[in-house]
Amino acid sequence: MSTNSNESHKGTTTGTLRTGTNRIGRRAGEGEKRGLDEPIIEVERLGIDFWVNGKWVSAASDIDYVVRPREVLAIVGESGSGKSVTSMALLGLLPGNSRVTGSVKLHGREVLNMPAEELHRIRGKKIEVIFQEPMTAFNPVYKIGYQIVEALRIHFVMTPTEAKARAIELLGLVEMPDPEKAFNSYPHQLSGGQRQRAMIAMSISCDPDLLIADEPTTALDVTIQAEILDLLRSLHDRLDSAVIIITHDLGVVADIADNIIVMRQGAIMERGTVDKVFNHPESDYTKQLLAAVPHLGVTDSESRAKQVGQPVLTLKDASIDYLGRGRQPTFRAVDGASFEIYPGEVVGLVGESGSGKTTIGRAIVGLLPFSEGQANLLGRELVGIKPDTLREVRREIGIVFQDPGASLNPRWPVGQSIGEPLELSGTVAKSDISKRVEELLDAVELPRQFRNRYPHELSGGQRQRIGIARSLALNPKLLIADEPTSALDVSVQARVLDLFEKLQEDMGFACLFISHDLAVVDLLADRIAVMNLGKLVEQGPTDQILRAPREEYTKRLIAAVPVPDPQEQRARRE
Repeated sequence: MSTNSNESHKGTTTGTLRTGTNRIGRRAGEGEKRGLDEPIIEVERLGIDFWVNGKWVSAASDIDYVVRPREVLAIVGESGSGKSVTSMALLGLLPGNSRVTGSVKLHGREVLNMPAEELHRIRGKKIEVIFQEPMTAFNPVYKIGYQIVEALRIHFVMTPTEAKARAIELLGLVEMPDPEKAFNSYPHQLSGGQRQRAMIAMSISCDPDLLIADEPTTALDVTIQAEILDLLRSLHDRLDSAVIIITHDLGVVADIADNIIVMRQGAIMERGTVDKVFNHPESDYTKQLLAAVPHLGVTDSESRAKQVGQPVLTLKDASIDYLGRGRQPTFRAVDGASFEIYPGEVVGLVGESGSGKTTIGRAIVGLLPFSEGQANLLGRELVGIKPDTLREVRREIGIVFQDPGASLNPRWPVGQSIGEPLELSGTVAKSDISKRVEELLDAVELPRQFRNRYPHELSGGQRQRIGIARSLALNPKLLIADEPTSALDVSVQARVLDLFEKLQEDMGFACLFISHDLAVVDLLADRIAVMNLGKLVEQGPTDQILRAPREEYTKRLIAAVPVPDPQEQRARRE
């Protein structure tokens, strides 16, 4: 394994990055010399402990696996099962209060306890990571292009012009809508899906031998997810590289994986080929995981809500603009949207990343202004609404954000976060706020003593329940749920969705459910509205949209949904 950056550069820049059959910068004959059966990574008896409150706490123990060229290993399990920490240990990315035992060999060479300088050369060049949260992985004060160029020039001798051209080429490879614009954008200026694509572009910039993908498609809509999975599949085939994919999406596993490891509480519960684990699971835990996966097209259509009374929300030819700054022109994010939501009804809003789904949700709660058309919420017109009236309207709206960790104040106990809307509204006496907080914790099925815990002390599913409790504090007539379960593993997602369905039935609020997961929307929604490039292209009852779509775009969305069945997914892909 060469650690000379100049030598690596000589081979790497002779190949250009293409989406066709050419290799992407691999040194000629390297895969053939190494042999396709020689392991890229070998993990033996890997154990990870953390020093917590004066004692060592085990996070993983006796982890063994081998990954060879062109192999995709999927590691699945619930939050806290040890999936991510075992993979981060391969690169020495664990915090200082950790200890790692066992053996990790890269191309036969021990990586654990490797000198920091050598480990630094391996990171990015030989092993790369696609992180789950691109917003926290990117530096917010530097543009996307600068950060990709920096990664390239650390490992290869390249001029700034050459590095820029390659960075833009990488952004094009991952289907960025406007690669040059993305190159010159800051992370916050891109949508969640676009940030993830930029993260993947940076991760493949140095043609790594092993790509560790930690929930790489969590924030992506189904069509982009399908493209990214195709990209990862073709990439590791062309480079003779390997992929370790950490995910809770068993549809993704069925689509891309060769072998699966199922983890729980730091131990391997089951392992095997994708066909064996899906079709003949041996562990009860694996069977529970597979049973928790929502399946598109299996929901009982007879239970759909009927439209009664006056609409809670009516949009008619509503448009939303992002005002330009300096020489940038005004951008129309939503153009002429029209739909209604009735009391007790759940309307699913679906579409690709950047289609305008979240923009509509933000405008309804008054975080963005409507530019044109009509937007009537509970009898009040939102277009040109005055601040005092908007404050009154907001008492009737709740919102559940995609990332509960980012939407809760990290310095407050969660009970204070739940009670904040009650205190600000002035509609509940201060002496009654504590009782109401306990009632809300009961409603979302969390122990009352959780009110004194801080967000970082809760799991992802528990934090999302706190977010739901906070959104329901004022008994809203309309709830905006923006990707509320996308970051949750399948078993936790199933419990949260069951809870959401029960609360909606008990409290009767109308809901705009924004999601890219069509199986979840099928489970919850009475009607679906489909967005593409800022326009509503199709809407109607859930059964009609998902079982008999009229628009080609809707058909493409549905066809891109990965099915948690290896044989069916293989046939769909072909």
